[in-house]
Amino acid sequence: MPNLSFILAYVDDVASSTALYGKLLDLEPVESSANFAMFAMPNHVMLGLWARQDVEPAANKPGGIELAFAMESEAALQKALAQWKALGLAVIQPPTKMDFGLTFTVTDPDGHRLRAFVPGEMAVHSQAELARAGA
Repeated sequence: MPNLSFILAYVDDVASSTALYGKLLDLEPVESSANFAMFAMPNHVMLGLWARQDVEPAANKPGGIELAFAMESEAALQKALAQWKALGLAVIQPPTKMDFGLTFTVTDPDGHRLRAFVPGEMAVHSQAELARAGA
């Protein structure tokens, strides 16, 4: 099975998006240029920020995916919410109990959706099933 190892987000302003995601992720980019920046996540997934005008083939506006961040506790979720609001991210879903756990959703200046959640019983059960299946 192919390994998902890169996520590329198309952005209007690489410098400001790099600054925002650096604060959001508490990381420095491992690569940075005028039209691209990349962050190495602790789980080995790479997050790239690519200048929309330089993407080939040309890219459409975002809206089809969101980045989701699992939090260890409700306190961590509330802390992330306060931090993300302080960064100027727009809250489009306040903390809400859903089938998969407690969650909130914000958008960045390019319209990318960022979700933080505390996995609920269903999500924990699904993760256990994946582990047993060797995924």
